[in-house]
Amino acid sequence: MYHIDLSFLKGSHIAPEGFEKTEEKHNCQFQDIIIKYLNNRKKTLNYCMAWGVYDILDIPYDDRKILHAECSGLLGDHYCEISDELNADLQKGDMVIVGYEDCIEIAKVVDIGEFIRLKRKICGLFGEILPRVIRKITEEDLVQYRKNLHDEIIARPIFKEKIEKFSLEMKLVNIHYQFDRKKLYFFYTADGRVDFRELAKDLAAKFRTRIELRQIGVRDEAKKIGGLGSCGREYCCAAFLNNFKRITTQLASEQNLISNMSKLSGPCSKLKCCLSFEAD
Repeated sequence: MYHIDLSFLKGSHIAPEGFEKTEEKHNCQFQDIIIKYLNNRKKTLNYCMAWGVYDILDIPYDDRKILHAECSGLLGDHYCEISDELNADLQKGDMVIVGYEDCIEIAKVVDIGEFIRLKRKICGLFGEILPRVIRKITEEDLVQYRKNLHDEIIARPIFKEKIEKFSLEMKLVNIHYQFDRKKLYFFYTADGRVDFRELAKDLAAKFRTRIELRQIGVRDEAKKIGGLGSCGREYCCAAFLNNFKRITTQLASEQNLISNMSKLSGPCSKLKCCLSFEAD
């Protein structure tokens, strides 16, 4: 966990306009502490050996300029390489255009700098192919992005009309236009496999672009929709989880929670992801 969430302080003595600055200040201080600690690992290697952790000093630094960005498209949360041609001074919160294979998306910079290099070193990441940051967004890009969001809303009733036309048992979860509009994604849930070939042809003729329909699970559905859990906080999957772990009743049993199984299911009807936090 590399981020301090102070959302519970909203509505307290901190003014709304100063809340984000307060949270950012504490996160910067927290990151500085982590960086200093990791840079002094040579003095604490006995700790690593005791816990069976490999020596991160043996892993080379990735000298490329890399940032952490989040995207509403298929890339999701991802490390991105900054193009050598890009001279812009990128900061947290900046919106950028990212390219990967035949995909171009708009993304928000989550983090950049020394902290990212250390995180990647700890995870053993080095030299892999990454999406590339092409440029900071322009006014024209922003207009295009807003148009995409508007057209995604318009596409919803059209999709529902089409699935009724073909009598398909599908539940629409989300729609996403690729930034360059070369592809339109429809994310849905269903109890079983769905033959959507005729539906895809009909949608392609309607929207005049490539169509991709993706069936997702109930946990992915909760992540995309978001909401508040029984604890009153934002869903963990929507807030910070990028990978879903296998959650078993054994985890609940080890925490003496087996007697309250009815309270251990999340909004997705699966066991809550937070059950695994005590085991990490």
